[in-house]
Amino acid sequence: MAQPLFQRLARQYANLEIDVLAPPWVAPLLSRMAEVTRVIDSPFRHGGLDWPTRRRIGEQLRSGHYAQAIVLPNSWKSALVPFHARIKKRTGYRGEGRYFLLNDIHKLDKAKHPELVQRYAALAGPLDGSRLEARLQSSREQQVAALSAHGLPADAQPVIFCPGAEYGPAKRWPAEHYARLAQRYGTPDAPVLLLGSPKDAPAGDEIVAQSQGAARNLAGKTTLFEAIDLLAAARLVVSNDSGLMHVAAALQRPQVALYGSSSPEYTPPMNDRAKIVSLGVECSPCFERVCPLGHFKCMRDMKPELVAAAAEQVT
Repeated sequence: MAQPLFQRLARQYANLEIDVLAPPWVAPLLSRMAEVTRVIDSPFRHGGLDWPTRRRIGEQLRSGHYAQAIVLPNSWKSALVPFHARIKKRTGYRGEGRYFLLNDIHKLDKAKHPELVQRYAALAGPLDGSRLEARLQSSREQQVAALSAHGLPADAQPVIFCPGAEYGPAKRWPAEHYARLAQRYGTPDAPVLLLGSPKDAPAGDEIVAQSQGAARNLAGKTTLFEAIDLLAAARLVVSNDSGLMHVAAALQRPQVALYGSSSPEYTPPMNDRAKIVSLGVECSPCFERVCPLGHFKCMRDMKPELVAAAAEQVT
């Protein structure tokens, strides 16, 4: 979501260096972005203040003599590090009383910028209407290495499913639907690959159990580097609205993106080869972690045949 912002900055300033303060798990992703110079480890837990550590990191960053800091989260605490780093220009959206922490404050126009990626990119100046896109790097050598690491032939072009969603179960297509779709594309000799984090492994096991050997669960068994390169080699990716969905989009793979509780108007895949499937039920998008009405129609009624028809349009 942030890479189009990096791209706009790189076009505006010659010889620009962009350092990104981010959690360690994001570092492999950022390292595949051509615009990023360095990733600085952010040790903060979600929701944690830890003011002393934020002050310490900010003081350490003073030696970098940064010209500008752009703060993407809207929280008060996220603006503390650049404030303590004494960075002259500190940019971000108005939020949580950050007036003394930021000095280049933008007012968000949600109607003008409905997509999250637009909101980030606009922090580099008014948008000119040109297409925003993300592009991750993955060489053929890296893809072959990832395939080999998991016992796959160098010329494999797997179908990959990403059945997880960190936000919560309301974003996840049911395991039984993934299993039926896996039977359409996979065999015991060439199964569909399931990618995700260790938290997604139980859902992956359920899909494998119901697919009669048509799927192989790699959730929690790959590094993020390997997941990127496996996705880059895929001939089709089917995913919930998740981080890996956006990775597949940034790799320009043929993909089907499934939306239920979330909105394709807010976080669509930046990929001309993507097909979005959303039923548009009356209560969607609710943006809840768990279906508040209990029926889960937005995903449960999204049948495998509908997703398969969408896949045929991109492959």
